[in-house]
Amino acid sequence: MGEAEIAVRIEVHEHDIESLKYRVNDLEGQSKAIQELAISVNRMAVSMENMLQELNRQGERLEALERVPAETGKLVKTAIITALTGSIVGAVMTAVLTLF
Repeated sequence: MGEAEIAVRIEVHEHDIESLKYRVNDLEGQSKAIQELAISVNRMAVSMENMLQELNRQGERLEALERVPAETGKLVKTAIITALTGSIVGAVMTAVLTLF
């Protein structure tokens, strides 16, 4: 091997090394971007989990609020039925007592 051939081979190797350096730098940038993306996805997953928990709590509160009118309606119906029953029983008792 002559000096010229060695010089050419060294030049080719230097070119390959520079190309590899560029590719490694590019891969490091891509790796950093992927890592940042993974962190962002993790944050988003945590945020969505928190939103789901809050949504479940709001659903429970909404169900409790929806039950209040139904329970109030039942109480009103019960009170009306009790009053009517009391009035009817009172009227019957009055009628029975007036007969004796």
